[in-house]
Amino acid sequence: MAKRKRYLTATLADGYVKTIGPTAAPFTHYWRIVAELGNGRTEVFWGHAKSLKEATGKRAATEEAARQRGWAGYDFEVVELTETQGPGEKP
Repeated sequence: MAKRKRYLTATLADGYVKTIGPTAAPFTHYWRIVAELGNGRTEVFWGHAKSLKEATGKRAATEEAARQRGWAGYDFEVVELTETQGPGEKP
């Protein structure tokens, strides 16, 4: 039997809302990196993970990337995903 497809929504502290789906994957958390480049620009990286441990494990890789790429700074955020009915709908 096929897994039920669902929409997952992440709401970050700055009000940004990201909806993923439809998906049957067991994602539980969303992570986002906002990198401050040396020239005053920013670059955003994001993804989803199957556990809080997996999502927070990206922090070490982020620190290494910041050193290798010469970022002036970065913000790393992890939030829990909530199941929603569809894009733009509340949980």
